[in-house]
Amino acid sequence: MKRRRFLLSTVALAGLSNIAPAQSPPKAVRIGWIIGGSAAGSELFLEALRAGLADLGYVEGRNLVVEARYADDKPEQVSALTQELLRLPVDLLVTQGGTTRAIVKETDSVPIVYVFSADPVLAGFAQSLARPGGNATGISLMSVELNGKRIELLREILPRLGRVTIIANPAHIGAELELQACENAARQFGIEIHQALVHNPAELEESFSEIVSGKSEAISVLPDPLVIRGRQRIIDFAVAERIPVISGWKIFAESGALCTYGPRLTESYRRAAYYVDRILKGMNPAELPIERPTVFELVVNLKAAKTLDVTLPPSVLARADEVIE
Repeated sequence: MKRRRFLLSTVALAGLSNIAPAQSPPKAVRIGWIIGGSAAGSELFLEALRAGLADLGYVEGRNLVVEARYADDKPEQVSALTQELLRLPVDLLVTQGGTTRAIVKETDSVPIVYVFSADPVLAGFAQSLARPGGNATGISLMSVELNGKRIELLREILPRLGRVTIIANPAHIGAELELQACENAARQFGIEIHQALVHNPAELEESFSEIVSGKSEAISVLPDPLVIRGRQRIIDFAVAERIPVISGWKIFAESGALCTYGPRLTESYRRAAYYVDRILKGMNPAELPIERPTVFELVVNLKAAKTLDVTLPPSVLARADEVIE
């Protein structure tokens, strides 16, 4: 009996030794979301990133923590906010626009994923689109060829169009290429281009009198942080002078521009989740190719068209992804 009890105890212990220990919950990854603007201005983009991460299995409260920081249009705060996130620490940083250059200078060890409106190669923090090098990669929204498409769209809406003013910030990386694309497209249609180059809000205000005296019949705005912040002033001026406005970001149409044609920004931020996932799973950002947008949208504002007494052709309305009424 003693021998039998000993054998049974031995078997029981052997069985217990084969039972795998309880799995501890996976460690939550911590992502730093750092934006040069405001929380309200980037809310849709953060939600798009969260949605993309959820599709890949990252859910806040379970295996994901998002630490958000906003400089509220005070560039001098970006460095301190970045260092604050690095001290937490975070596994990865996600940023956008002009803030990207400042953040890349803050760390060469923590990976960075960006959605950058200009050309990261020309900006100096990527060796090439195919192999960016360094610790940062992501999506470049610069689609130079779309500037020509917007001139073509203006011509379709306004068949007698003869003169267009391009409002652009020459400090925006790649602006020269975009302006050249506008010139090339305009030349094909016999349209004269006037360049209103503005570095600050004061120069933007000064450009309005030149636009009026030059008798421009339409305005195309090359989006960058400066003109995005001043978009309502541009549109209010244009409406008062009965000049149609086109740009690349949907927010301009929502603010009263006649139409916009450009990347669907929320799609680009959703795509940024792919980079976050690849890097967290061990891929080197230096070897992750920088992508350009593949999803574009045409947004037209019927209310603006009515105010300007512009009849949008059926061909344009049929292609519109969204019509604001």
